[in-house]
Amino acid sequence: MFADRARIIIKSGKGGDGHVSFRREKYVPDGGPDGGDGGKGGDVIFQVDEGLNTLTDYRHRRKFAAQPGQEGGKKNCHGKNGEDLILKVPEGTVIKDAESGKVIADMSGDNRRMVVLKGGRGGLGNQHFATSTMQAPKYAQPGQDAIEIEVQLELKVIADVGLVGFPNVGKSTFLSRVTNAQPKIANYHFTTLQPNLGVVDMEDGFGFVIADIPGLIEGASEGVGLGHEFLRHIERTKVMVHIVDAAGTEGRDPIADIKAINKELEAYNPELLKKPQVIAANKIDAIYGDENEIISGLKAEFEKDGIKVFPISAVSGKGVKELLYEVKNLLAKCPKEVTVYEQEFDPALQFFKDEPYTIERADDAAFVVEGPKIDKMLGYTNIESEKGFLFFQKFMKRSGVLDELEKLGIEEGDTVIVGDYLEFDYYKA
Repeated sequence: MFADRARIIIKSGKGGDGHVSFRREKYVPDGGPDGGDGGKGGDVIFQVDEGLNTLTDYRHRRKFAAQPGQEGGKKNCHGKNGEDLILKVPEGTVIKDAESGKVIADMSGDNRRMVVLKGGRGGLGNQHFATSTMQAPKYAQPGQDAIEIEVQLELKVIADVGLVGFPNVGKSTFLSRVTNAQPKIANYHFTTLQPNLGVVDMEDGFGFVIADIPGLIEGASEGVGLGHEFLRHIERTKVMVHIVDAAGTEGRDPIADIKAINKELEAYNPELLKKPQVIAANKIDAIYGDENEIISGLKAEFEKDGIKVFPISAVSGKGVKELLYEVKNLLAKCPKEVTVYEQEFDPALQFFKDEPYTIERADDAAFVVEGPKIDKMLGYTNIESEKGFLFFQKFMKRSGVLDELEKLGIEEGDTVIVGDYLEFDYYKA
């Protein structure tokens, strides 16, 4: 069964708690603390699997959790790190926050593997809390909590060319003629209930992928008919081929059909109409009367806008080769890169939102930012990496830290101390 959407709950692993214990050795009655640190919780990682083309694996299972870190042990033993959870998805899968609908990750292009939820940092054992005045601390740090969120998985088919048109205009027949695909073909509406992909191999070795998008109808952009179920699959295509019933076998006007489809595409996403288009006037072998009159009418209406019209018969193959060469020429002018959606939402920010923090001016004039919210952020972020530092910047801005620093009169070049170990000079972006 083809599945292009799924809604699941994912949870990272909780960090293992630090351990409280003391040395117990012969002739050492008052041994010092030797509680080990807790292990790190497992990450939730999404990874592209080239062998997958559907989200079926996520339709019948709802919850997925990484392994928690193990508690620290006696004799400074470090707890075992929790195993990462790797969720394999087809290329083109977009991961969104279920509540806001914002993009977390797009598993397309060069993005083959991404840590979506980081596991909690393990807590420190009591050995770390010994001081000259407290040589037997009975306290250990708990491990950081896991992060749990609900995500929406959406598969947006990656194809060079998208076939669009009303139901029963011959899209599946066309696909079966020009590719090795074997879609279901019958003379009734909505024969195609899922996108079908096929590869066109041209004589000169040039090839491209075509997606047969299930028939659209008026109101599709508002969810009428199959609506949003399949409009998303057009977004990544580079060229669109409008297939219309030029013979009007069902009493439809081909010009009105094309305009109606374009209206739905624009309502769904105005950027779609910026893609190169070509019109395949299908079923010319079924035209009664003057073929030239119908084709001339289509050309007069659309070719002035740069959209070429090709009379074809998907059944006999007439005119198909000329159409494919035009599609090839259009693809040659398109960017080679796959459309990849930028991240709009970081789940970790959700995890920090309700935690307090404080900002104070130290005696040396430095600004000190600290609190549970800050400790959590630093625990989940690798500041030394580029992505980690960008996340840190977003966190400081979205959480209101930068605004509060400016209210306190911070100036460029002033020192900011964040948590226990991060220190930097402030410069306004």
